[in-house]
Amino acid sequence: MTPDQRKIAVELLLEKSARNMEQAVRNAALDYWDLVANRLYYSVFHAVTALMLADGIRTGTHKGTSSQFGQHYVLTGQFSREDGILYSRLQTMREKADYQNTFTIEPAKGTMLIEQAQRLRQHIHDVTTAKLAKH
Repeated sequence: MTPDQRKIAVELLLEKSARNMEQAVRNAALDYWDLVANRLYYSVFHAVTALMLADGIRTGTHKGTSSQFGQHYVLTGQFSREDGILYSRLQTMREKADYQNTFTIEPAKGTMLIEQAQRLRQHIHDVTTAKLAKH
């Protein structure tokens, strides 16, 4: 992948991340919390994938992406331990929402998770765009 192709791919992932977050917010307004869980996770997942692509880090699975985020960004101090925990929590919540027919979340807790995920997604976005600007 050329540097220009990488930049375009990163930008497309960041756009997808933003769309997924918007979908989470809109589904929360409809009380579709299983969809909120799914969209929150994918919003952060696509942002993390963009960050890693900007740094040339490849992964092949969701668990691998989570593991690499922890290794390359949380353990190095670029992101906080709480950021890593939130990402893992969103992944687990998404799996439960997608595969368990009894998934529920209290709206107040869901709203709090949306706010936390929005902050994390924005932080990842800011770090990633700063990396792109340097190249």
